[in-house]
Amino acid sequence: MFEQRRARAALLADQSDAAREPLQFAAALSNAQAQSMHRFQPVSLSGHLENDVDKIVTLIHPILEVIAQRSDDAKQRLSDEVSVAKTRLKAFWSENHHDYISRALLQPYVALLREKNITPDRVHSRGHCPFCGGAAWISSRKSASDADGGFRYLGCSLCGLDWNFGRIACPACGEEDPHKLSNFSSDRHPTVRIESCETCRRYVKSIDLTLDARPLPPVDDLLSLSMDLWAVEEGFVRIEPGMAGM
Repeated sequence: MFEQRRARAALLADQSDAAREPLQFAAALSNAQAQSMHRFQPVSLSGHLENDVDKIVTLIHPILEVIAQRSDDAKQRLSDEVSVAKTRLKAFWSENHHDYISRALLQPYVALLREKNITPDRVHSRGHCPFCGGAAWISSRKSASDADGGFRYLGCSLCGLDWNFGRIACPACGEEDPHKLSNFSSDRHPTVRIESCETCRRYVKSIDLTLDARPLPPVDDLLSLSMDLWAVEEGFVRIEPGMAGM
């Protein structure tokens, strides 16, 4: 998964002037995550971070070094004592709050748990990933043949799973009144739309894969960051930041 993201981000970076910087960052981040996941392979994991954190905390440090190249917060965390680094990871794990850095550090760990079918010890609530409980950071629309009769898939920001979710429902608050659920699009990005909720003022970005299945939604998302800026100006908050942290 991380190697696919790296390759897609590198390809798009060569083709896009406007999004080159975040795409290059995404390529470097995905490369570091792929290497960390490879280092995890021989490690015995339980899915309980409390038990596993000692085994992985030093193995994910190269990911932090990549993020530190563009984040002052990550740069400060480079000097954390190991005990502090572990506390940060466990706080994210238990509270599921918005900590982009901890999320990026733990993505290879949870992706490997999913690969090995080891269930993580996290709360699974509606609108969150049915495997690891991670929040959705992207949505995609697929044809019926590709989606087993469904059309809307949410992408997990933690383990990378895609799961089918009702088209008329807000992943953040569960609102199902279609009059309170709006879609916004841009001529500049015809395959992308903002799926917003007037009840909780949250949104998820959706990418149309019905005509072209080549895009990787978490990566191709970076081509339309201008739409996120527009949504923020309109008073909406993204359910979960994308790869660039916004």
